[in-house]
Amino acid sequence: MIKKYFITGLLVLIPAILTIWVLYSLIQFLDQTIEFLPEHLRPTYIFGHSVPGFGVLVTVFVIFITGIIANNFFGKKIINLYETLVNKLPFVKTIYKGIKQVSDTLLSNSGNAFSKAVLIEFPNEGTYTFAFVTGEPEKKLAKYLKGKYVNVYVPTTPNPTSGYTLMVPKNKVIELDISVDEVLKYVISMGVSTPDNKLKIK
Repeated sequence: MIKKYFITGLLVLIPAILTIWVLYSLIQFLDQTIEFLPEHLRPTYIFGHSVPGFGVLVTVFVIFITGIIANNFFGKKIINLYETLVNKLPFVKTIYKGIKQVSDTLLSNSGNAFSKAVLIEFPNEGTYTFAFVTGEPEKKLAKYLKGKYVNVYVPTTPNPTSGYTLMVPKNKVIELDISVDEVLKYVISMGVSTPDNKLKIK
């Protein structure tokens, strides 16, 4: 009985403590943006002491203002000029293009990143794993492939940020009637947390 209560307590406290720790670490990290502000705009100057979370507000404000500027004519001209300058720097150009492609794919409304959850045979025939459809191979690659293929990302357990990018025949992909979030929960929990909805194969 004591063991049962102890394990139940752990199951309740561990997620709560880890969530608080992650949020606290994130706030601390974002609060460092205050260092970029002029002295007279910092909380220590205005209020006489530091204000936890002030850096988060500054970061959100800067992102919002950047978005407004980037969506008007002059903002787009400035961004194009900036990207032209970056593309002239050999090493920086490679890093910037890679990061931009990833962020455009994940954040753009028109992107196909993780559009649906599927099952594929991997790593061997008869063994199945979850994967996420990320799009279709580029024409330069597609001409070397026979038939229709799709790009899929296979996440690893328990860290879904690492995994494998595969090109799989479309007829070998099994579409599922469950959300991407539910599959991520399943992967992170190492299969312990099953999808809330009944697993349906389309």
